[in-house]
Amino acid sequence: MSIIALIIIGAAAGFIATRAMRIETDILTTIAIGVLGALIGGLTLRILLTITGWMAGFVGAVLGAMVLLWLWRQYGPR
Repeated sequence: MSIIALIIIGAAAGFIATRAMRIETDILTTIAIGVLGALIGGLTLRILLTITGWMAGFVGAVLGAMVLLWLWRQYGPR
């Protein structure tokens, strides 16, 4: 992402965040809050998606194994 896009997105995010929390700041502080918040939020989101992605795969594997065992008990060799 180019630095210009990062500043624009950071300014927008900082503006929304400072207004939502009713905090008055100058423009540079608003941009800094937005850019740093985007970095922290993006990193956190990537970590959570990685963890939940792994967990979702694990849960899917367990459920798939349970279905396979049920089918084997119902229709497998006796």
